[in-house]
Amino acid sequence: MQESERLEERLRAIYGPAAEACASRLAGLVGDLSRGATGCADSRTAPRWDQRDAVLIAYGDHVHAPDRRPLRALHEFLALHDLGSLFNTLHLLPFFPASSDDGFSVIDYRAVDPALGDWDDIHALGRTMSLMFDLVLNHVSQRSRWFQAYLQGTDPYVRFFHEVDPRTDLSAVARPRSQPLLTEFTTSRGPRHVWTTFSADQVDLNFDEPQVLLELTEILGQYVRHGARIIRLDAVAYIGKRLGTACIHLPQAHAVVKFFRQFLALTAPRALLLTETNVPHAENIRYFGDGDEAHLVYQFSLPPLLLDAMLNEDASPLVRWLAALAPPPPGATFFNFTASHDGVGVRPLEGLIPAERLARLLSAVRARNGMVSTRRGPDGRDLPYELNITYFDALAESGQTDRNVRKFLATQALMLTLQGIPAVYFSSLFGAKNDVQGAQRSGHARRINRRKFDSDDLTQAMTQPSSRPGAVWRGYRRLLATRRQQPAFHPDGPQQVWTDAPAWLVAIQRTSPDGGQRILALVNVSGQRQARAIPERLVRETGSGPVRDLLSARAWPDLRQVELEPYDAVWLEISPGSPLGARIRAPREKQAN
Repeated sequence: MQESERLEERLRAIYGPAAEACASRLAGLVGDLSRGATGCADSRTAPRWDQRDAVLIAYGDHVHAPDRRPLRALHEFLALHDLGSLFNTLHLLPFFPASSDDGFSVIDYRAVDPALGDWDDIHALGRTMSLMFDLVLNHVSQRSRWFQAYLQGTDPYVRFFHEVDPRTDLSAVARPRSQPLLTEFTTSRGPRHVWTTFSADQVDLNFDEPQVLLELTEILGQYVRHGARIIRLDAVAYIGKRLGTACIHLPQAHAVVKFFRQFLALTAPRALLLTETNVPHAENIRYFGDGDEAHLVYQFSLPPLLLDAMLNEDASPLVRWLAALAPPPPGATFFNFTASHDGVGVRPLEGLIPAERLARLLSAVRARNGMVSTRRGPDGRDLPYELNITYFDALAESGQTDRNVRKFLATQALMLTLQGIPAVYFSSLFGAKNDVQGAQRSGHARRINRRKFDSDDLTQAMTQPSSRPGAVWRGYRRLLATRRQQPAFHPDGPQQVWTDAPAWLVAIQRTSPDGGQRILALVNVSGQRQARAIPERLVRETGSGPVRDLLSARAWPDLRQVELEPYDAVWLEISPGSPLGARIRAPREKQAN
């Protein structure tokens, strides 16, 4: 059986006899994309990724400049600061015409918001870096053509959305928000209550209708043609709806991911799928499937565990989680991050920290002018869902700029150490502060971490040696530039965690896939200078050669004794086979300098 026939079989497995009406359209999509091969469809045997992979996350209007459309201003800013030498992929957050949620309430999937620019601007960015687009799967704007046609009763759009009797018991449904699940609309057939998981403006699509899947498959193919290397499947966990269930992670959601994976294997085998599922870890990693679903899965437990470690000066929960991580299946890897356009989810902490530590984390965020968004629990209570705060401010102590810079950069160094592909939110490059006024003006808590910047003002702040943005930028640039040169940080390189390390220390060894390089990363999560004798067992396992810290380029000849400054991070390169040097402490320069 040919691969195209297998894809049609998968469509029939999802929809049964209803798939027959769509089979010819699917065959046409496969044929069109296969004939119009893009860069993503070439070099089938080339490696999917290596240590040079790093993703920059940015809005199309993250920076503004006089007489420039935002996408052009962003392009010029990236070029000015040579960000293409640090990142090989740009996650361009939704740039489509949209009615709310900063782009995630899409009016037209196939267009660029003219307030940002046009497809030529997107293609110009794609000549600087590979691109990552969002496929907003679960919902569309109520102003979209699809939903307006639904309101008029037009076929097939009348079947594109979920109508639910408001008297239905929906208490079992997993809720990521605290507002009502159903929204009433006036249609040509009278009033109807329609499923709206995330907001009244974001109307859930009905994946029981095969034309919905085919429309989104066509859009997926168009994104690849426009240069997308990675496609982020937004809110994919919620696309299945079955009354009486939690309506999250249903078999239908996994079947759709598998369908997209198989479609890309036929039409664009270099393109990658990333699933966005802000849920507890065990649920999250199920989207790897058996190596037949997502190529990339977010490490959603990492951001809150890092905050918890720094707040308590105790990395024990973080280390336990890291040590328990199973390697991803072949052809897949993790997507590591600490900050994004969203808040820091706390559901991924379930089962990882005790209730009192979660309460301490929530209090710390509120004390730093952050906010805590909630979701509706099965019993009707509102429960913590997300921390709305910039990652820098979540760590910051009042009046301690140098200390705060070191603490923040230590978290980023640890994130960049981990197996997988790292992703960095634009605002993290210079340690952005909370936009409290923006959140208050808009009434949306997430706006606190979505500040937009004047290009000239930001450039000036980043180039001032004594400024917080300048110190963070220089430190982050060093981390990224160093990381991309180390084969041990290849996403496929194995990762080992020192499980009996003291609570203040995170120690991780990375090894290149060919075994030619080993790096021992050490991070002090405490605000005190710390020393520790390294057990001979670990020294033997790690290596016995001369050691240097890649971040400071200083010698560290003996692994048997570690001394770290407060919030220090080192990447020790191990050269196997050479004799141990004398026991000395390697002097360190501050990463902020």
